[in-house]
Amino acid sequence: MSENAQANTRGEGESRLRTKLMMLEELQELDLKIDGRHGERQALLDRLAELDQKVELVRSVVAEKRSEQAILEEERRGLEESLVAEDENIARSEARQKEIKTQKEYQAVNKEITAARKLKGELEEQILQKTAQSEELAVAIAASEEELASLEQTVGAQKEEVQQDIERLDREIATDAAAKEATVKGVPSSLLKRYEALRERRQGIALVEARDGNCSGCNMNLPPQLYNSLFRGEDLVLCPHCQRMLMVRKDG
Repeated sequence: MSENAQANTRGEGESRLRTKLMMLEELQELDLKIDGRHGERQALLDRLAELDQKVELVRSVVAEKRSEQAILEEERRGLEESLVAEDENIARSEARQKEIKTQKEYQAVNKEITAARKLKGELEEQILQKTAQSEELAVAIAASEEELASLEQTVGAQKEEVQQDIERLDREIATDAAAKEATVKGVPSSLLKRYEALRERRQGIALVEARDGNCSGCNMNLPPQLYNSLFRGEDLVLCPHCQRMLMVRKDG
């Protein structure tokens, strides 16, 4: 083969490799855009969860206060039933007292009435306390419910904005994914497989530019012979330090 033919062959090989690397670079830019949009999307989903959590926190406060009030009301009803029972006991004892013939029996019944009246007074005091506590809780519940209604309205508007941003990102991701699918078709499967493996290991960056004798991926110096071979563009070259694929811009 003549020198001109060999030169032409090398030139064609260099051109093909350079084209593949440029396609890989375009693919990587799309992948990084998609990665970034997915990151934004996840942050927005986290924001939605955070907003829901704020509302749930106030709801749980309201529910807790309602439960506490229900317990107070149940206790108050129990006390009122006991109060009714003591009133009945007093009435029965007073009726018996009228029929008693002996002083001893009279004193015993009188003692029962005194004890019952004392218990009645204690029950009435407890009922008043429970009623006051329940009324205080009712005021607190009303305030919490007002806060909840206001928060739900505010959060609802914020969630709507966040949801619109998510839908926008979904459209952008779909557009980038379609562009990626078109780009992938022009990359040989063996090169694509290597690219994807490197992307997974190297935080999404599989292909980097070599500049001034350095790898821009890890900033390490490249052996001069290896760096010079990049300008010939005959074979795929990996950085000996970070293993990323290397390319050079001859016009840069």
